[in-house]
Amino acid sequence: MKTCRSVFTILLFLLPSMLWGQEDARWTIAFWNVENLFDTQRDTLKDDEDFTPQGENHWTASRYADKRNKIYKIVAAMQWPAVVGLAEVENDRVLRDLCRFTPLRGRGYEFVHYESADRRGIDCALLYRKGLFDVFESRRVDVSDSAGGFFTRDLLLVGGVLGREDSCYIIVNHWPSKRNGASAERYRMKIAGLLLGMMDSLQRRHPGALVLAMGDLNASPEEEAVSKGLGFEGGCRNSAGFYNLMCHIPKGEGSYKYKDTWSCIDQMVANRQLEVEVFAPQFMLEEDTRYMGMKPRRTYSGMKYLGGYSDHLPILVHIP
Repeated sequence: MKTCRSVFTILLFLLPSMLWGQEDARWTIAFWNVENLFDTQRDTLKDDEDFTPQGENHWTASRYADKRNKIYKIVAAMQWPAVVGLAEVENDRVLRDLCRFTPLRGRGYEFVHYESADRRGIDCALLYRKGLFDVFESRRVDVSDSAGGFFTRDLLLVGGVLGREDSCYIIVNHWPSKRNGASAERYRMKIAGLLLGMMDSLQRRHPGALVLAMGDLNASPEEEAVSKGLGFEGGCRNSAGFYNLMCHIPKGEGSYKYKDTWSCIDQMVANRQLEVEVFAPQFMLEEDTRYMGMKPRRTYSGMKYLGGYSDHLPILVHIP
């Protein structure tokens, strides 16, 4: 009986590794738009009333807990990356809950987050594993136009040491969506120019450091905000020495599906030539009965609760 109990204990200890892989992805950096990670409380300073129990989305405590657990499971399935950039998180509370009340706590995850001027209250954030990525600098970069009445997500700049000695500067992005038409395109172009200047400045001031921008740009690599705004009209490398890491993703594949078209609006740009992969395990996908093929298992379709993971798939890069 004692032997059986010991074997059972060992199996419980080994179960996470058996489920999610034998080793940590220690030097992996990921990005994921998690699709509306809101708490259930009303914030009168934000347009978040839909994400309350009484709101149109009927966002209850159980749905919030399920969403939180699904996010942790994807981080685990990616084998616990050292860094995970996030888009569409509401506030510090949802990040604290994620890091305290899921198994992320046992892996040492902490977070960096600043409130932005976005009217819906969705921000960028960074999860990181303390000891694998040690933060020495962080700040928000305001890209809203208060005079013009245009408010959007800040850029999030975080500097840290990846491993024991490799400095790394990460800029998390979530550019304006296409819902606002031509005005949003102008702001995406403006943000692209600002981002390129930031990256070039970081590279000049910190030669040898990895400089990596990642995020939901709401524009594919061939669209003007990326090709012209970030200087990739001539190919995968721009004149400042940065690489569009999405260049190798075949046309027709990507991290986001709009109607019948997959695209790479989630992107990474770096001063090193690295290979990005779209993380697309079968359980994050479902059959697309309208447009054929597969599509991401999202949390909501309009106001209809589907209970999936997100309308975006994560992207990740392994640092050699």
